[in-house]
Amino acid sequence: MSKVKYYYDSDTQSYRKIERRKGRRIGIVMLSILGSFLAGFLLLVIYLNIPQIVTPKEKALKRELQNMELQYGLLNKKMNQIQNVLANIEDRDNNIYRVYFEANPIPEEQRRAGFGGINRYKDLEGFDNSKLIIETSKRMDILTKQLVVQSKSLDEIAELAKEKESLLASVPAIQPVKNEDLSRIASGYGWRTDPFTKVRKFHHGMDFSAPRGTPVYATGNGRVERADNRATGYGNHIRVDHGYGYTSLYAHLYKYNVRIGQRVQRGDIIGYVGSTGRSQGPHLHYEIFKDDQRINPINFYYGNLSPEEFDKVLEKAQQENQSLD
Repeated sequence: MSKVKYYYDSDTQSYRKIERRKGRRIGIVMLSILGSFLAGFLLLVIYLNIPQIVTPKEKALKRELQNMELQYGLLNKKMNQIQNVLANIEDRDNNIYRVYFEANPIPEEQRRAGFGGINRYKDLEGFDNSKLIIETSKRMDILTKQLVVQSKSLDEIAELAKEKESLLASVPAIQPVKNEDLSRIASGYGWRTDPFTKVRKFHHGMDFSAPRGTPVYATGNGRVERADNRATGYGNHIRVDHGYGYTSLYAHLYKYNVRIGQRVQRGDIIGYVGSTGRSQGPHLHYEIFKDDQRINPINFYYGNLSPEEFDKVLEKAQQENQSLD
């Protein structure tokens, strides 16, 4: 219940009750509403013209987002570096390693092949940084695939290297009699005079004249295929199967130092110079076969002769003289 207010009327010298006017009451209400509206409008203008108020949680999320963008940027820089290194390896793989081991290069389309089919990155769409995330993910996937291709290629190169190492160790590559033990190189590969018939005849090997009992060395890794005297004219002889289509033959031996089936290494003593079979004096008759065809042994002494020594051997081997067998 509202309080009744009075005022003193000096004319009547009495207190009279204050009567409230309806119009004034309505004006006060309207004025209050207008004041509230103006205050709200002013607050809205102020809010729109001052920096947005950020909560601590929003600040933390913003910092996390900035850190993520920074990390993605650094990741892309690292991928650029890796891509450059990988490109260098790919170039050496195709133009050095595979050329050396006589292997076909990997086609560029195989190295750069992408990913077909469904959209692999659909779950990454719809975010503020979707483009950055999707592009980085694509680069990472492609780089991973290229690394897998290159890794398989290097595995293949490693196998080829093992095979090449075995080939290089097996190919006959040294002189079967040491230079210090030689009396002379009696005859080379080619047309020579037969010591018994005096007729020109093709000589399929090289004759190394040396004293009886001089060591004879295996010229490459392999397995002794024969060690007998059952081949016409060769007398006591040894055949070593080197693999890869190569076979070496050592004839007119005094005696053997190996047995059939034995594995030998390049430089092992396998026998001793003699004059058994169709021979006119102590010497080693040496032949090389490639795919069952006799070839000139002069091309296979790179393993233990200097260029000067090889030139001397070549000069003597080319002289058309009389052979010793």
